[in-house]
Amino acid sequence: MLSTSEVVRSRLLAREGGEEVYELFIGPQHPSSGHMRFIVRLDGDVIVSVDPDIGYVHRTMEKLAEGREAVKAIPLLERMTIIDSHNVTIGLVRAMEKLLDVEPPPRARYLRTLLSEINRIASHLYGIGIAGIMLNHSTMFMWAFGDREVWLQLAEELSGARLTHTYSIPGGVRRDLPQGFADRAEKAVRYMTRRLEEYAKIFLENPQVRSRYEGVGVLKKGEASRLGIVGPNLRASGVKYDARLAEDYAAYSEVSFEVPTLEEGDAYARMRLRIEEIKQSMSIILQVLRKVPEGPIFAEKYLKLLPPKLREQVLSTGRVKLPALFASMKLPAGEAVARAEMGHGEIFYHLISDGSAKPYRLRVVTPSFRNVILFRYLMPGHRFMDFPAIYGSLDYFPPEADR
Repeated sequence: MLSTSEVVRSRLLAREGGEEVYELFIGPQHPSSGHMRFIVRLDGDVIVSVDPDIGYVHRTMEKLAEGREAVKAIPLLERMTIIDSHNVTIGLVRAMEKLLDVEPPPRARYLRTLLSEINRIASHLYGIGIAGIMLNHSTMFMWAFGDREVWLQLAEELSGARLTHTYSIPGGVRRDLPQGFADRAEKAVRYMTRRLEEYAKIFLENPQVRSRYEGVGVLKKGEASRLGIVGPNLRASGVKYDARLAEDYAAYSEVSFEVPTLEEGDAYARMRLRIEEIKQSMSIILQVLRKVPEGPIFAEKYLKLLPPKLREQVLSTGRVKLPALFASMKLPAGEAVARAEMGHGEIFYHLISDGSAKPYRLRVVTPSFRNVILFRYLMPGHRFMDFPAIYGSLDYFPPEADR
């Protein structure tokens, strides 16, 4: 057990001849690692090993979710990745729908796709901004966080909440498209398209940035598959896997989009790939706005359970106000699994019900929990100055791994 004085200081671990190995504690620090810390061992300024200590902040969302009604787990679990809150819970909603044997109507599936892609863009901009400040590139930090507001504003207009949307519910979504939303979303896409060109000039094509990223933290294709890496970190190593294609959910099978991949597998490839994914997300948003069908946003199975006055209110306003019976509805006994693609990668849910209103068991595997192992594998052999460059390129979100 380390004493307090040992935790806050570096210490000499070994001395052999003229060589010395020091142990250095980095974090917890916010913004950056949040409640997480790294135990780094250095030989001079060369990294010998890195142990990520993921820490605790949520004290397990899974067990908390098992103590409340299933529907109430949605606003709880979206806190795991608050920057991508719709994508983090849409898998849970799909697992509940499988147990309840209910499908959302077509318009609701398109609206889910719309908010998922808005969230994906906002999540990538958050990661790019954090990566920028880790290289002391404050312009990239401020630009990305400023432009993220454009997408947060759209998400708020659609869902009624800036960050914690609780938009998808079993059987549909809570709100219809607001008036004039399509025009504002198309304006945002035109603005972001121009900004991505400026991102390339000031950041990705900046010689100093390239010298910090290229050839640094290389994750080879075979190693990425062996370690179970997911998301953009996997695709930047040449593996074309995306849960949006592997799992039939929302309206992804009805829109066309590319899954960008790169072969280099270094920090530079991971950053470039996220820019390409933003472009694909904007393409999906435009297709959804053009193809979204008319119709209800909530399953008829539940609509007809509403009192006539409330049912008429839902149909006329396009906003679902849930009655108490919906919040306490029982999940049929059985088990279901579902997966979804977040900005950070694939999230997986395993839901077991004993027939009561509360989940008997809820298991979540998040993308950052899958990717945290990269700190141990990518860092050794690099100079200490490469530590923030590699860390930023991984777009790691600590509360999601702690979950």
